[in-house]
Formats: sequence, structure tokens, C-alpha cells
Amino acid sequence: MKSNRHVPLIKPSDAKSWSLCARRVWLDNKGDFELSPIEDEFEQLIVELGLAHEQTVLHQLSGTMVVHTATSPEDTQRLIAEGVPVIYQAQLLDNENGFIGYPDFLILHENGEYQPADAKLSLNEEKKEIQVQLGFYRRMLGSQLPAIVFLGDGEQALIGDEANAITNQFVTEMRELLANDEEPAVRYSHSKCRACPYYAHCKPAFEAKEELSLLYGVQGRAAMGLENEGINTITQLSATDPNSIPDIPYLKGNEKKQRAVFQAKAYLTDEIFQLSPVTLPEGQWVHFDIEDNPLTGSGEKHVYLWGFLVPDYSHDSFEYVWTNNGSEDKQGWLQFLSQIEQYRQQYPDLILAHYSSHERSTIRSYAQRYDMEDNETVAYLLGDDSPLFDLQKPVLDSLVLPLQGYGLKDICKHRDLVNFQWQDDDSGSQWSVVQFNRFLAETNLQTKANLKTEILSYNRDDVTATRRLEEWLRTNFLT
Repeated sequence: MKSNRHVPLIKPSDAKSWSLCARRVWLDNKGDFELSPIEDEFEQLIVELGLAHEQTVLHQLSGTMVVHTATSPEDTQRLIAEGVPVIYQAQLLDNENGFIGYPDFLILHENGEYQPADAKLSLNEEKKEIQVQLGFYRRMLGSQLPAIVFLGDGEQALIGDEANAITNQFVTEMRELLANDEEPAVRYSHSKCRACPYYAHCKPAFEAKEELSLLYGVQGRAAMGLENEGINTITQLSATDPNSIPDIPYLKGNEKKQRAVFQAKAYLTDEIFQLSPVTLPEGQWVHFDIEDNPLTGSGEKHVYLWGFLVPDYSHDSFEYVWTNNGSEDKQGWLQFLSQIEQYRQQYPDLILAHYSSHERSTIRSYAQRYDMEDNETVAYLLGDDSPLFDLQKPVLDSLVLPLQGYGLKDICKHRDLVNFQWQDDDSGSQWSVVQFNRFLAETNLQTKANLKTEILSYNRDDVTATRRLEEWLRTNFLT
């Protein structure tokens, strides 16, 4: 890595990387190497939907006001001086403070000031970054007016002084980062790092030093606490008596400490450690998995597929409820409840098995969305005698696996564990969202049908994987 004495300008588009990792935002600005382009269809879909929404907002504003498109920072200042109603693609430059920003719109307020405005699909997913971006524009403009967010559902949100603190934190930390010629030291995070474009750059160094945060369940503050006790590597942790480790942040109690030591051993030896007996509920199992689209205009996730694998668990035992678009959302929800009632009548001892808490939380949010918390089927699903069973729970409670993540695919695709392989190796939850959005946009009926078939096949593999996981647990770990 070459030294880079030039301090780049601070720009609000860095807010996303900054919120994820200090090294990532440093590398974005000061890294001196070529990155191979990563084809992330989900991220590209978000960009495409965002640009389409921006054009919708532009069209709406153009219908009521004169809109001028800026071509440079100087042109932006000229348009501001002229007091034009709306400036599109404004370019704000402050060389004295080292700031540059590109708000989607500057809208002239009746008091003569300009309000920055951005088009965002929703505030749900990236509220922190959006607050920084709009707060940054307000700071550059010296405006006391709240910034405007044009949301995908046609509503507007305002971001005012409540964003000042996080904006100031962003500016302060960015200045420190960009003034430094050395990569900042960071911890490993499996979920964040493997989705980062710099993964191949950073991961070997983490592995070479046996960075403790490579271990599942050992977060950054826990790793720091272990290092303060003289435990600096995975090998050292694996040889440590868990009873000798004092309580440290995120690693308190004998159970967590014992698990951390076993996780270190598993990392080094590929062994499986059983901490306690695995118990699974008795009854007739039906495996359950949902696919939902978070990229909706309303900001509310739309479940387009409720999938089930029923006895005898063969390829043809896959059943589902499908909705073609968001306007059928409630219809799909009611069909799902009807499907549950059928299983309830068919299997009095029904166990509705899923992996992770996503299915239960989605059912709860749908019940709230349609004011159906008191519905009999909903009460059955969410009550004390619920048939829902999270298959991740016995795994996390009882087993330590040679994995850095405990997702369904992490466990099931591992050749020495469940060893179940999806038909399409590239498929996943984000892949499914991309395919569904293509389905929504497609006009050719045959292509549309093919996309639906691909999504159904992926969901069938998901519920089949949970069945294979159940069988693996029963075969190897049941008492």
C-alpha cells in the first residue's frame, strides 16, 4: 500500500462504508490498488430502483415548478444566486472545510433558503446513513430548515437538528481517518466482512494473526477483553481454561466462555463439540420458509412466497402460497393462515419447523399490519403452545461447529456436516429478491413463468435443507 499524503474531500456518500467499517471507508478513499469488480445483483437492483424513484420525484417536481439541472459546483452556486425554484443534481463544494456533496435536489423555501432533498425508497434499512447524508447537506448549506426525504410510498420525511450529532461524529471521524496514511486497525465481522469488496484484501491478514474475532460469538469488545488478559490468538484461547477467564464485555458467564474456547478448538481442528443434549419436539413436522421483498414502495416487506415441505418430504411434497405483487399481499397472508388451518386439522401434533427467528417475527408483523393479533390462527401460531419451532435454537444451544457463521447454508452446505447442496449454488435470499423483482417487471409470460419456477425451486431447497438438518441432528446428537 503506497502512502497517500493528499487528504481526500469528505463526501456524504461515504456514510454507508463509515457506518460499517473504518478500514473500508479508508480504503474507499486512500486505497492504492485495483479491485476486481464484484457483480452484486442485489446492490445493482437497489441502485436501479433508487434511480427510477429519483426520476419519479423529478417528474413530479417538474410538474409544479421549474427545475434546473446543475452541471458543476460553480453552476450550482450561480443557480442558487439566481434563486431558481429547484436545482436538480446540485454539486456543493467547500474547499475550506474539505467537503463535497451531491444532493438530489435543492428546493427554494419561501424564506429564501434552499432545502436539501433526496429520493430514498424508505428510511427503514439505512436510516443512519440517510441522516448523515441529509445532515451533511444542511451543514454545507448552513440551513436551519429540515432536509426532505421523498419516500417510495409517496410520503415525505423530514430530517432536522436530530441528525446534527451523528453528522458531526461522521465529519470528525472522517477527518481523522483521511488524515492517517496507515490502514486503521479493525476487527473481523463475518456478516459484514464477507459482503465487503475488500474481503480478499483483509481476510488473509486476520487469519495470519489468528484474530480472535474470526470466531463465531467473539465480538470486537470481547476480543479486546481477552487480549487484555493476555489471550491474543485463537491458539492461545483454545488452550485456556474457561474458568480462568474473568467476565469481559459480551463474554460473561461460564457457558459463553466455555463456548468461546470450544469455538477456538473447532476453528483449529474442524471438530464438533456437543455442549448439551439436543432435544427436538415430538409431533408431525412440516418445514416452513418464507421469501419476502424489502424493496417496496411502501417500505413494508412483502412476503411473496410462503413455502412448506410436508410428509413424505419428497421433491413433490412441496406446497406454497404465492402472491404475484404487493397488491395481493393481504390475500397471500389470508391464504397462508388458511393453509396453516389445513395443516392444523391434518396434523393435530403439528410442528412447523423453520430456521432462525425470521418466520415468527414476520407472522407477528403481518398480524399487526392487518390488525389480526386476536385472530384464532394467529393466536395459535404465536401463543404459548405455538407449533413454530426454530431449528437454529438447538444448534446454538447444544453444538459448537467448525464455522464462522451459523446460517442455514453455512451448516447445510458444509461437506463434513449436513452436506446438502442447493440446485443453484448462487441462489440465496437476496438472489430471490432480485428474481422476484425481475418477475414483477417482466412482460413476457413465458419468461415470467420461468422466473417463478426458479424462485419456487430455491424455496423448495430451503425447506428441504431444514429437513436434512433435522435428520442430521436426529442421527448424530439426539439422546
